[in-house]
Amino acid sequence: MVESLSLQTRKMSLSAAVAWGIFLFIVGYAILTPWIIPVDPLTTDFSMADLPPGSEAIFGTDSEGHNLFVRVAQGLRISLVISLITAISSSVFGVILGTMAGMSGGWADRIIMRLTDGINALPHLLIGIFIVALFKGSVIAIIASLTLTHWTYIARVVRAQILGIRHAEYIEASWLSGMNRRQIIWRHLIPAALGQAIIGLILLIPHTIWHESTLSFLGLGLPPHMPSLGTLLSDAQGAILLGHWWLLFFPCVFLIGTTVSVSIISNEIKRQITGKQELFR
Repeated sequence: MVESLSLQTRKMSLSAAVAWGIFLFIVGYAILTPWIIPVDPLTTDFSMADLPPGSEAIFGTDSEGHNLFVRVAQGLRISLVISLITAISSSVFGVILGTMAGMSGGWADRIIMRLTDGINALPHLLIGIFIVALFKGSVIAIIASLTLTHWTYIARVVRAQILGIRHAEYIEASWLSGMNRRQIIWRHLIPAALGQAIIGLILLIPHTIWHESTLSFLGLGLPPHMPSLGTLLSDAQGAILLGHWWLLFFPCVFLIGTTVSVSIISNEIKRQITGKQELFR
């Protein structure tokens, strides 16, 4: 049985290694492109408009002559930063509320869980559209709308972890040794739930990328001078009818590549954490 688990680990590790390679390549492309090709992605040059991929422009150009290789890198960088900030803020919010619910119990637990159920019952995209429409073009509004609708999963996971260990022997021993509630939370409960919270954080990254891209695709996201993957896809709607396939193809490749690679990485991390937990039982 141990040998079969070891074989499965090697297989999963291979897929995770490929996913890590793809993800690091994407991040490197997004960060290093301005250094490799120091071109202003907003500079208009109609003499270079609508060029297909080739020696003059690796990914081609759009109708205004923007270099798509540089523009996709900028859009990818902005989408990654927004999704990372959103995932971190959602995780912090979820850990705080999940810890309060699991540790307090009673009415506090019921209020937090009913709030979680209420947010989950609402369509997240419509909430995001409503908030972002009030502050169109605001990065803070996008991050706030995504954070307010994506903390619930983390809160549920953290609450479940804390409920499972709240009455464990070492927690009871900590109470008897004179530790107060704050010390027990910081020294025992949060570290025990941290592994699952990290998994949730990583899973939120591709999810928030898609939500941000959807908002920008609908024209409610970032302003034109801050292109994200969603705005690039939105710009490609009319161009694809003219046969300019590259304007849609390259943003889609990086959007799908980012989300799939991060999903595989998060599943591998989850498997590793679950395996360690099983090992110590």
